Amino acid sequence: MSVESHVQELRRKHQSLSNAIEAAARSPGVDDLSISQMKKEKLRLKEEITRLSH
Repeated sequence: MSVESHVQELRRKHQSLSNAIEAAARSPGVDDLSISQMKKEKLRLKEEITRLSH
């Protein structure tokens, strides 16, 4: 897998997590811990994308 295709996959996962976080925030049955964990993973992906892109 090339670096560029890896970055594209990370961006896809980042967007998917963003959508999941938005949906979870609107859902009353999802606890704050789950949302927090998703946000941490999203941040980790963003940091890896930034690291690989520069």
